[in-house]
Amino acid sequence: MSNLRKEIEKRRTFAIISHPDAGKTTLTEKFLLYGGAINQAGSVKGKATAKHAVSDWMEIEKQRGISVTSSVLQFNYDGYCINILDTPGHQDFSEDTYRTLMAADSAVMVIDASKGVEAQTRKLFKVCVMRHIPIFTFINKMDRDANDTFELLDDIENELGIATCPINWPIGSGKEFKGVYDRNTRKVMTFADTLKGTKEGSEKIIDIDDPSLVDEIGADKKAQLDDEIELLDGASAEFDMDLVTKGQLSPVFFGSALTNFGVETFLQHFLQMTYAPMARKSDMGEIDPFGEDFSAFVFKIQANMNKNHRDRIAFMRICSGKFTAGMEVYHVQGDKQIKLAQPQQMMADERKIVEEAYAGDIIGIFDPGIFSIGDTLTTAKDKFRFEGIPTFAPEHFARVRLIDSMKRKQFVKGVPQIAQEGAIQIFQEYKGGMEEIIVGVVGVLQFDVLKFRLENEYNVEIRLENLPYEHIRWIENKDEVDVDNLIGTSDMKKIIDMKGNPLLLFVNAWSVGMVLDRNEGLVLAEFGTN
Repeated sequence: MSNLRKEIEKRRTFAIISHPDAGKTTLTEKFLLYGGAINQAGSVKGKATAKHAVSDWMEIEKQRGISVTSSVLQFNYDGYCINILDTPGHQDFSEDTYRTLMAADSAVMVIDASKGVEAQTRKLFKVCVMRHIPIFTFINKMDRDANDTFELLDDIENELGIATCPINWPIGSGKEFKGVYDRNTRKVMTFADTLKGTKEGSEKIIDIDDPSLVDEIGADKKAQLDDEIELLDGASAEFDMDLVTKGQLSPVFFGSALTNFGVETFLQHFLQMTYAPMARKSDMGEIDPFGEDFSAFVFKIQANMNKNHRDRIAFMRICSGKFTAGMEVYHVQGDKQIKLAQPQQMMADERKIVEEAYAGDIIGIFDPGIFSIGDTLTTAKDKFRFEGIPTFAPEHFARVRLIDSMKRKQFVKGVPQIAQEGAIQIFQEYKGGMEEIIVGVVGVLQFDVLKFRLENEYNVEIRLENLPYEHIRWIENKDEVDVDNLIGTSDMKKIIDMKGNPLLLFVNAWSVGMVLDRNEGLVLAEFGTN
């Protein structure tokens, strides 16, 4: 038992969130570099460094230089075992990000120093606040000309409504970026070049009162730093671990992921400030992570990670106990015992078979098509389910037409497989069959991904016809109302999802209220749950 406790206490699981292009994937790479998982870090745009980022593995990601699916990376550093969930920054893939946040214990928010808080960061941040998870802020790209540092902090506080506490402080920015000052140790860290960030840089640590500091950073920078420190000590929020844990105070760090400035110090502080995996809510109360019984939930399904094999991997977050390869667990939603076959840990598309894993870890299990997002797996005698993961309402809809009817079989197989990953949602005409399929997505870029993947992975060409609907509602009480004879509006359409639940589509938002008025007792919901 003591070994179990020790292993779980070493675990840290966090998600990295940001607006597109703030440098999230690059930061992930640098963490791996320090963890010894890769010895040369790539960058997403990759010119000077011709390697693509490790966490971008899908063909379309390499082509467009964006991350479209969340990847899971694990490495060891300084006696800790760290699981990073890298999430897509692009807003069209926010659905995947929301779900990923369900599997993390804390979040690292990456902000571009020249832009401050951007739209997508706001959305993701709301989800973190909803879950009360600790948020750490890394203000990136200090190697470029940045906004005023105090303004950046104000921006975070005003936009996101969270207090900030800078742990370190930048000296200059752009070409003038000299290093960072650690407020706790009162030392300045200066950096040497890191061959465009591909190698760990050499750094010098100088005491703030050491006269040689002036030679290193220049007299004007030293005078500015002294003024700013004075201002900080008087004005910024006190560091309070309790508030950090509740998600009400965000520790802020500065650096440049591209050149490796400040990344390792961030990682060290982060590990000191975060906790081992926390208890998770279920319908039988909280589940203790240190309990003997194994339990996990599925938060993501990914098909065809290996081009040569049509495979599906269910990613699960272990919430309690220990996992061993080949163990038998009870699948609550499927109501049967199953053997967890081919367990894997990921380094994006590189996999290794795992023999054992512990609460806090993320593992991928081969899925023969039985898992759905939100499923609970456990070995406990008293069966329970973890709370469901919300499905977000799609905002764009299109009818899918098959160009070559001979490819029907591949089509009927491919579309549901991609849908089970949760990026797209598929619906059918009410009382219709698979002939007519309507696809709903959160962002229009998902349509491109669907077309691209059907062509490349299933050899199926499709034509998409955009539909005018923008609003969707789930019928909560389908057993109590006569769905066949609902009194609708002219812009309403009845559809069903893959589980056979009836839904309504509307072109105009006001039609939703009219339908509720016309059908007494009807209950509609904006979110479904998996």
